[in-house]
Amino acid sequence: MVLRSCCKFGPVLVWFRLGYVVLLWLCVTHLRCARAETKTVVQKDAEFDVTYNDTVTSDNQTIYAFNHTVSRNKTEGVRVTVNILSEGAESSPILFVVRQKQAVLSFQVPLILRGLYQRKYPYAHVGRTLCQPPTRSLTETQYFFVDVSTLSSLGTHYQLRISRVDSFTLHTDKKFSFTASPSQPQYFKYVFPDGVDTVIVKVNSEMTFPCSVMSIQDIQCPVYDLDNNVAFIGMYQTMTKTAAITVQRKDFPSNSFYVVVVVKTEDEACGGPLRFYPLRPDELIDAGNRSKILDVVVSPAISSDVYVMGMLFCLGIFLSFYLLTFLVACVENKRMHRRREGLLNPADMSPAETASLLGKPGVTPVSPYEYGSFVDNASTLSSEAITDSIASDANYGYMERSLESVAGRSRQESLSSIEEDDYDTLADIDSDKNIVRTKKYLCVSDLARKDKRVLSKKYQIYFWNIATIGVFYALPVIQLVITYQTVVNVTGNQDICYYNFLCAHPLGNLSAFNNILSNLGYVMLGLLFLLIVLQRDIIHSRALDRNDLNALECGIPKHFGLFYAMGTALMMEGLLSACYHVCPNYTNFQFDTSFMYMIAGLCVLKLYQKRHPDINASAYTAYACLAAVIFFSVLGVVFGKGNMVFWIVFSVLHILATMLLSTQLYYMGRWRLDSGILRRIVYVIYTDCIRQCSGPMYIDRMVLLVMGNIVNWSLAAYGLLKTPNDFASYLLAIAICNLLLYFAFYIIMKLRSGERIQCMAMVCILFTAVVWGFALFFFFQGLSTWQKTPAESREHNRDCIVLSFFDDHDIWHFLSSIAMFGSFLVLLTMDDDLDNVQRDKIFVF
Repeated sequence: MVLRSCCKFGPVLVWFRLGYVVLLWLCVTHLRCARAETKTVVQKDAEFDVTYNDTVTSDNQTIYAFNHTVSRNKTEGVRVTVNILSEGAESSPILFVVRQKQAVLSFQVPLILRGLYQRKYPYAHVGRTLCQPPTRSLTETQYFFVDVSTLSSLGTHYQLRISRVDSFTLHTDKKFSFTASPSQPQYFKYVFPDGVDTVIVKVNSEMTFPCSVMSIQDIQCPVYDLDNNVAFIGMYQTMTKTAAITVQRKDFPSNSFYVVVVVKTEDEACGGPLRFYPLRPDELIDAGNRSKILDVVVSPAISSDVYVMGMLFCLGIFLSFYLLTFLVACVENKRMHRRREGLLNPADMSPAETASLLGKPGVTPVSPYEYGSFVDNASTLSSEAITDSIASDANYGYMERSLESVAGRSRQESLSSIEEDDYDTLADIDSDKNIVRTKKYLCVSDLARKDKRVLSKKYQIYFWNIATIGVFYALPVIQLVITYQTVVNVTGNQDICYYNFLCAHPLGNLSAFNNILSNLGYVMLGLLFLLIVLQRDIIHSRALDRNDLNALECGIPKHFGLFYAMGTALMMEGLLSACYHVCPNYTNFQFDTSFMYMIAGLCVLKLYQKRHPDINASAYTAYACLAAVIFFSVLGVVFGKGNMVFWIVFSVLHILATMLLSTQLYYMGRWRLDSGILRRIVYVIYTDCIRQCSGPMYIDRMVLLVMGNIVNWSLAAYGLLKTPNDFASYLLAIAICNLLLYFAFYIIMKLRSGERIQCMAMVCILFTAVVWGFALFFFFQGLSTWQKTPAESREHNRDCIVLSFFDDHDIWHFLSSIAMFGSFLVLLTMDDDLDNVQRDKIFVF
């Protein structure tokens, strides 16, 4: 019976026990919650400029309540300074939360900032400036609270101080000094005064390191003032000793902005050393003292009137060259008109002047080449009479043809095919080339044998090719630099472009309009040079149409294709230099130099073409070689810095190219690069140096080529030993040195040959030399350099020097464009003295 009763009440006992367990669990949970609620929360009414020393644990939380009066017409900064006094707080830092009306600022102390490769730097002393919420009332009392808490069960001792920043607002043209560190950034407010639409903010320091960041941010909360978030909004740039940002009112609707200065945790961004390496995982690194003393000043930038004056100044300079050219053309036209009148009235002229006007010069220039029987042989022997004397050591003669016979021959040849290949494929002509080009003394008539229409078409290809290259090169360049400028404007990262920030005047979306405007001279003077060449081309074409014997058989053969290409290259240099200065940096530096290589190469080709019109390089060969130069320029910029393998390869190729070109020039192209080249070299050395010691047959050419090889081998050795970082400028220096060497040789040989330089050419030479001297002075000022970090580049920045608008580099643009234009005029006019001299009396060198 009892057993049955137990079985009957068994389920009830089970449910009773289960309920007891649940009740017991609820009681324990309640007790725990009650214990947790015993955590102490203390709120204190705190005051400004009082240091609070306190201790915080996981069982207590302290709230400091502050109030202050905010005025709408006065901005007053509030600064929170915290210092941890206990050791070992890195494992359980203290959390500080500042609650304001419209903003919340939180940070932990010790503050952990990360560097390169995730290095961790703890800072026990932290100072932050509070963002002031806006107010619409004239005066308003605002409250804010500082909550202090931690999860550490051990007590952590700290100091807290809230103070006012009386100098929070910057004033125009007043310098203010302050100290900043990675854990104690600083920022200040600036309000645009009435009548000022653009200002330039300059931050300077006597200390190169630690590296810093200067940022311009809109008036809003929160303010990004730590190393890991300063780049989130606004404009910013790294700095060592100086930084400058031009700020426009239109970019800030509130007519005010914050100037934020942050010291970085590491110096690599400014070109400093990597202090701690290798890195130990999860190790906190003591950064040491990284405080930096800086000063900031905000000055008004230029007004719109200065922009107008700068543009008018630029236009006025280059339009004056158009006016001067027009006046010279009028004077020259008047002089030619008088000469025509004198030709129609020969009774008033002397016999010598009449002969000169008829294309029969009365005076033959005296030349040091006229040794012994050379003059007699040159006037009597024909090319047919000396074909059997190729191997002899005697001087080769040539046939002096009358103007009438040669003009008739040229007119007959003009009726045949004008394809150059038809002329060169004849076997006897190939033999004739060996006869003519291996003469000891050559005249222009020997190398001006091809049909004029053939050569005219050949050299016009230079112009059309460079025009095509310019279009296909410029379009993607323009697209790319627009993208660069857009990225700069959107991200605010002013380290992307290497400007002279102390003189970089924005216009619209362009950050440095002055550097772009100053390139106008290349375009305008290039166009002017094209007009001058066109005028000469028209005059020469008219002379050919009326069978003027002077135009047919006197003077240096006039082929204008290379001149057109030079003028086009000058215009393209201006366009691409302007594109480069939209955002100058190392990735697009080749935009600024590519057409400089073109100009240098075309000038050398034009100098060579003057005396060697038949054997000058074709446009395809010339541009292919220039393309190879630009290719190496890009490789050098990308891979050349400190890469010894690249420099060895380039130096070897440079020396080999110099030797091949020297051989080509010395033998006038009458040699072959084939399997027998080594055998022929050994044979020449044996016969000319071992068997008998004989001097070079072409002494003048040998002097030029020896000097050229010395210069180029020296440049190759310099590059191999020094490995300069600016490879593009190094390559340009090679081109310019070779051009100057050849130009000096040309002038010297011209004077040695009894020729003279006319007044106009002499004025151009002297003027150009002086302008080049001043231009190079401004070029070497070096206002910025992309070989260094952006912060180091800004150490070279300097203020404007002309009209408060143009800097030293703008003056370089002005002067170099004028100097290049003058150099082109020298090439155009330097042989005008030979216009009435027969070509068989003009010597080749």
